[in-house]
Amino acid sequence: MSFEQFSVIESTLREGEQFSTATFSTDEKLEIVRLLNEFGAEMIELTSPLASPQSEADVRAITRMVRAEKMQTRILTHIRCKREDAVRALDTGVHGVDVVIGTSPQLMQHSHGKSIRQVIDAAGEVLSYIREQAPDVVLRFSTEDSFRSRPADLYRVYLAVADLGLVNRLGVADTVGVALPSQVSALVGQLVKLTGLDIEFHGHNDSGCAIANACAALEAGATHIDTTILGIGERNGITPLGGLVARLYTIRKSYVAKYSLKLLPRLDQLIADICDIDIPFNNYITGSSAFIHKAGIHAKAVLADPESYEAINPDDFGITRGISIGHRLTGWNAIRNRANQLGLTLEDTTVQQVTQTIKARADVQPLSLPEVDDLLIAAANGVFE
Repeated sequence: MSFEQFSVIESTLREGEQFSTATFSTDEKLEIVRLLNEFGAEMIELTSPLASPQSEADVRAITRMVRAEKMQTRILTHIRCKREDAVRALDTGVHGVDVVIGTSPQLMQHSHGKSIRQVIDAAGEVLSYIREQAPDVVLRFSTEDSFRSRPADLYRVYLAVADLGLVNRLGVADTVGVALPSQVSALVGQLVKLTGLDIEFHGHNDSGCAIANACAALEAGATHIDTTILGIGERNGITPLGGLVARLYTIRKSYVAKYSLKLLPRLDQLIADICDIDIPFNNYITGSSAFIHKAGIHAKAVLADPESYEAINPDDFGITRGISIGHRLTGWNAIRNRANQLGLTLEDTTVQQVTQTIKARADVQPLSLPEVDDLLIAAANGVFE
């Protein structure tokens, strides 16, 4: 189990650039890197410098900034299993290179056209070149579309690469989001057992399993998880940084204590603004309804002890919980709490009477908070009807 010692590979500036509305300027990329470094992201993955001239310029600018400002985060770039990609990547001065090649029948036929033997040969050539040119660079090899690959092909490739003794870690990718947690656990567990290398998991969210699969990978011994802010990426994106933090926090807060959690709302809002999207109302931690309580029995318990209905403490993320009270489901304990906030002293029977009035009016149309306040103030002044 790697919950205690895992690392985040934050891929907003690589996988995230593949999101439909994501176009990051150089200045925006620098801002994102600074904030992710402050948050505590151990590694940041960037788009391949071969993607475009500006992509290469951005990799160089980010790497220079990270070194000049002595940041703790390490900069990686993601490349195809081609020598020309490796040459350009190493020339940018990145700390690490992530090499990937498809191994599923679909990608072998329609992406690169290589057989498994040719995949192994290409990997050996590219990985050997990188290690010869840069003995200290962090090197990862990953299969693409791992969970639609034939198991025999998959293990043949991984074992051949591991036997080279050149890479620091192996990557497992649920490229189209089809894996079950049990499948992720089985593959990661086998790779840990067979190779002894660090294992990285990259999981897409097409069927809603990215977070569950990431945790299954960690339970099975994975050491690195790819994330993006708000989960942006190709199609439905990948494991969201906030979602992974939320899941691990609810298992044990100490698992994410190394991160500056109060920066998460800023990160989410920054990406939402740049991509011109709204943060989903039910987003992990930062959604508008994440800490809003409405039902009367919920509100009563939360007012007495927030842990009654909260597994996550919003204070740890610099967020305030809210109690929705101007509706038909409201309870008199929530209304009494609002009266106390206003500095009003009311008998319980009066509060209960106000509550029934709110419920009756809310059956027609919910009341705004100022409208609820007006009713309470009127009751305090003895003019409530």
